[in-house]
Amino acid sequence: MAELSITLKLPFYRLNQVKASEFERLTVLNTQVANDLLKIDKAERRKITSSAFKHVEIGSAWINQTIRNTNAKTKVKHFKRMWLEVNNQNFEISKQGDLYSVAFNLLRGRKGRIPLSVHCASHAEVLDKIIACGVKLGSLKLCKSKKGIWYALVCVSMEVPDAISVERWIGVDRGQNNIAVAALPKSFGKFWKSGRVKSLRRQFQRTRRKLQSAKQLKEVKRLEQRERRIMTHINHVISKELVQFAQDFGMGLRFEDLSGCRQTMKQKKKTKSDAASNRDTWAFYQLEIFTRYKAIRSGVPVQSIPAPYTSKSDYRNGVIGKRNGDWFKGFDGYRCNADWNASQNIGQWVGFSCPLSLQDAVTAMVAVDTEGGVDDSPLTGEASKAAALAPS
Repeated sequence: MAELSITLKLPFYRLNQVKASEFERLTVLNTQVANDLLKIDKAERRKITSSAFKHVEIGSAWINQTIRNTNAKTKVKHFKRMWLEVNNQNFEISKQGDLYSVAFNLLRGRKGRIPLSVHCASHAEVLDKIIACGVKLGSLKLCKSKKGIWYALVCVSMEVPDAISVERWIGVDRGQNNIAVAALPKSFGKFWKSGRVKSLRRQFQRTRRKLQSAKQLKEVKRLEQRERRIMTHINHVISKELVQFAQDFGMGLRFEDLSGCRQTMKQKKKTKSDAASNRDTWAFYQLEIFTRYKAIRSGVPVQSIPAPYTSKSDYRNGVIGKRNGDWFKGFDGYRCNADWNASQNIGQWVGFSCPLSLQDAVTAMVAVDTEGGVDDSPLTGEASKAAALAPS
């Protein structure tokens, strides 16, 4: 069994103004406690317990967690906001009718726990497991969104079935013309276009420039956070559809290993100046992370394969071809969508890698007759296997 850790974001149901104001007041007080701790030497700070803050009305369990969180942030000089957090021994989750409740006590000296109803959203199944003691509870954190909505963030760890065994894989190619392309083996593909994302990137960039010229830096920061939330939501939607696509056909998902791509892929200064074209602003890794944890929860296997030459090789024979924009052209004149061709290469990867050094490629070409080779392309596929078995 695999173990999955997730955080449930549960908005409070009909939270009245008095309780919301109390949450806000105690959060400010908790932030002051954290900043007071930062003024103490690190060695002495680790010896402090909640008894040093008896004058603070926040419960000792919450104060102890604040002390642990502050000690963990070794490089922070000042906290703007330290949210209230407590471990799993000081809150409980129950169900009353159709609503779920989280019961806890924030104030020192109060023994009873006050239940507050929360929206379950899509977490009803997990909350039922919590009540039945089927999952391991983590911490509870109280936080407020930009819109003023208070949430209870509950961390849980649970066992999920191991990924199913599959024989065929769906290749997922990520790029800027298409955010993602998932193709069935030698069959059709599903495209997630990037037109809306590029438009949003440019729109936010234009607005930021105007605000920066007007010296409205706080508004610039707020706009950047809004842009990030929108892109995160888009990645969540795509990752959910990718996992569902794999489930519908009983296959696994394969991604390119794009680690370090920002250092290896050079960009012109003009390209980097355009937010829609600058690869540094695209959240390729975030999309993979979102897909992975959703796939683990659904029992869909996920693999990573080497990225070189997946976009330049012909999926039919592995021979290097030419890519021109959205189109890929093979040595025999065959044309197809370049991202679809790349996803085919990713999906049918069988353990050998395309990136051969030039010296090895030339040596293999001299030793073996390359059927179907063109323009001194490196040997791949059956030709590569024949070269490896040929006597020296």
